[in-house]
Amino acid sequence: MKKLKCAVIGTGYLGKFHAEKYASLPDCELVAVVDINEAAAKDVAEKHGAIVLTDYQSLLGEVDAVSIVVPTTLHHKVSMDFLNAGAHVLVEKPITVTVAEADELIAIAREKKLILQVGHLERFNPAILGLDKEEKPLFIESHRLSPFNPRANDVSVVLDLMIHDIDIILALVDSEVERIDASGTAVLTQGTDIANARLKFKNGCVANVTASRISMKMERKMRMFRPSSYVSVDFQNRILTKHRTGKKEMFPGIPEIETEESVFESGDALLEEIKHFVNCIHTGDNPLVSGVAGRRALETAIQITRLLGDK
Repeated sequence: MKKLKCAVIGTGYLGKFHAEKYASLPDCELVAVVDINEAAAKDVAEKHGAIVLTDYQSLLGEVDAVSIVVPTTLHHKVSMDFLNAGAHVLVEKPITVTVAEADELIAIAREKKLILQVGHLERFNPAILGLDKEEKPLFIESHRLSPFNPRANDVSVVLDLMIHDIDIILALVDSEVERIDASGTAVLTQGTDIANARLKFKNGCVANVTASRISMKMERKMRMFRPSSYVSVDFQNRILTKHRTGKKEMFPGIPEIETEESVFESGDALLEEIKHFVNCIHTGDNPLVSGVAGRRALETAIQITRLLGDK
């Protein structure tokens, strides 16, 4: 199999890990890393034998695939340039700033038959991968809580943290959102730091979604009630717990509750995400988190931020 010529655009906190994963894959060649901070790019490139660039323009038409790990405001411009040059694109979440920008990327990728994948990393968490998706949820509750980190306070907590759960919920429910109610407040930054949203879907499912970046603890959990089961997903500890009614009775006329818990080994979700991206390039399969999925998550997140009064 011909090696894919790959590059990483942006070598900040996450970009350096993207470069590491490409360099580890036998069917990929990491040819370049790009960052306006030359010292940062050089530090990453030297570890993996890649060339250093401060401008990505010279790579257009020279690489097969790229990870775009730059500030969200640049996602549309950089992704569009590489798609137009014929490169497959893995762009970090959120896909773009606006829905219109996302639509442009989706259209050009479709026209040129290129893979456009969005980096919603939690989709590759083994606990959610282990969940059977056949039974649709009736009610979902999620909590994504984190201590304050100044690294991502240029956007509200909805686009920083909640969008992970929005993406997963939209995929699980697979129905149009009928109504959204939201509340939240700013505490440490100019944007919303803690928020709650209630999503009502046309199929009747309701999702209650909470995100905070000012908590004293880290928690990433999702609970869902389904017609014949209650399921808990602990993303942080990679635990999937299923409760369902059994054949025996715990009281006359009342069935017992059977519990099955699966604890998954610590994996490398980013490596699995990039391997999936590469595999889709080879096979032409639609990615798990396509441009369309990324657009849906963005559109819903934007609706929530507007209800909260964020820009």
